[in-house]
Amino acid sequence: MEMMTLNNGVEMPLEGFGVFQITDAAVCERAVLDALDVGYRLIDTASSYQNEEAVGRAIKKSGIPRSDLFITTKAYMQEMGYERTKAAFQSSLDKLGLDYLDLYLIHMPFGDYYGSWRAMEELYKEGRIRAIGVCNFMSDRIIDFGFNVDVMPAIDQIELHPFYQREPELAVLKEYGIKPTAWAPFAEGLNGMFTNPVMKVIASEHGKTVGQVILRWNIERGVSIIPKSVHRSRMEENFDIWDFSLTPDDMKAIATLDLGRPQMLDTRSPAEVRRVYDYLNNPVLTTL
Repeated sequence: MEMMTLNNGVEMPLEGFGVFQITDAAVCERAVLDALDVGYRLIDTASSYQNEEAVGRAIKKSGIPRSDLFITTKAYMQEMGYERTKAAFQSSLDKLGLDYLDLYLIHMPFGDYYGSWRAMEELYKEGRIRAIGVCNFMSDRIIDFGFNVDVMPAIDQIELHPFYQREPELAVLKEYGIKPTAWAPFAEGLNGMFTNPVMKVIASEHGKTVGQVILRWNIERGVSIIPKSVHRSRMEENFDIWDFSLTPDDMKAIATLDLGRPQMLDTRSPAEVRRVYDYLNNPVLTTL
């Protein structure tokens, strides 16, 4: 597994395994065990996913040394604020059955996330978290952070896929020394992602699947990835991306697919902000 070095010197796997929407505890535990057996060493969860305990059980059952794993979780909107985040961190740690986290993230740019960041900075300085970061922060929020925090985020986990490539925002993250991670790197198959003619031609030329090309494309842009699947065969497919490279012509062709706008989450849209708060108040109604 190739690694990326974060802005504090911590090394993080470029590819991890995500568990969003795997809410059945038994299914989640089995999926994480399978992923670890395939070779994944980064597991990405969140308090709002409601599966931290299942992830923790899988980690324990795997028998893999803790030092070989990179475990990420996140504080959601109702956990924003200094005291709330301190409590949320301990709750996540207890559910995961761990003594420390490798990466702790603010999940959404809403609520008192500055209070949360102060709490996270303290936990980081105490050695209880190896790195801290954010999710879904646009460039203006990143720049604002740069003027107001002691510890810059190590990671910004954002929507990134061929239909939303975000080159200007990647440049801002690079300027501030923040590494990007692509959540939902396949955009859940929206807009015919897996049947796109451009992607199919590139995949055929390399003897790979469209999914593998998408993951490799992000890796080659310096973007880490956390694909999700409950099927072991797909986990293996997603992990088999280290034996080929895309050509400059491939990258140019994929660049033409950029629609220049979010396809899954727009944190600046009033309707979208209401939607995520609706999820917070009644999570059975919708998904993130």
